[in-house]
Amino acid sequence: MDILLLVVIAAAVVVGVVVYLQRSKKSTPAPPPPAAPRDPFADTADSTAGDPRTLKAGDMVDWGVERTWIRGSLRLSEGGYTWSEHFLEVEGGKRWLSVEEDPDIEIALWTGRPDLDLTPHGKSIELEGTTYRLEEKGSGSYRSEGTTGLKSQGGFDYADYESADGKLLAFERFDHGSWEVSTGTKVEPGTFTIYPGS
Repeated sequence: MDILLLVVIAAAVVVGVVVYLQRSKKSTPAPPPPAAPRDPFADTADSTAGDPRTLKAGDMVDWGVERTWIRGSLRLSEGGYTWSEHFLEVEGGKRWLSVEEDPDIEIALWTGRPDLDLTPHGKSIELEGTTYRLEEKGSGSYRSEGTTGLKSQGGFDYADYESADGKLLAFERFDHGSWEVSTGTKVEPGTFTIYPGS
């Protein structure tokens, strides 16, 4: 009788342990599967060139015939609307990419023109045989990252002009300084490849 009682108790303990283990397996979630390898350029749909909206100091830009690096970026804001300008590593002169979403991504490559003594007065400006018409102007604030030659943050004014054939002319002044003149051309997304920096 004592042996039978011991067998019943042992069986009950085994059944209890099995039931406990089964319940604890159900309440403990299985660990998530490891993340699949990810394409670092997959942020833009169907593009292997990279997402220009994520450009930052240290990124490399490959134009196919030329490679350059982003030295610094300005994050510009006017009344809740934001866009970026990215300064490129070039010898002599000043070049940068502007990237905005309005609603499509608009990219332009700019070249500083310190040789021009112009200010943004009037609805049109004649320059080198081309007539540029005022598209928009305004004032806002900026935040500087990396090497830009500006303070970490401040204010700016701008005026953007465009010709009938799509050439660009821009005026910017930062922190109430002098107007800086630039000429630019529109760049199609995918024209260059972005290699993210560290």
